[in-house]
Amino acid sequence: MSSDNILTASIDDFASRLAAMIDDELYQTMELLEVMSEAPKRGDVDEILARIALTETEIERRQPGQLMRPYLDWKVSKLGP
Repeated sequence: MSSDNILTASIDDFASRLAAMIDDELYQTMELLEVMSEAPKRGDVDEILARIALTETEIERRQPGQLMRPYLDWKVSKLGP
């Protein structure tokens, strides 16, 4: 999902796209949302936080009981040895 439509897609469409993503796509979306949350445009904060919450929920649904560990492990693996 590109940064252009990550905030413009309806919440329902965004949630259904998350469910259809493979893990790497889901983690890339979370990473993009984190970057966007660090320097939000005026008025985007609530929208970004809502989408972060949906993305967290999808990650946790796929890996019950692990919270955000799969995503954090993915981020570390991107850094390499």
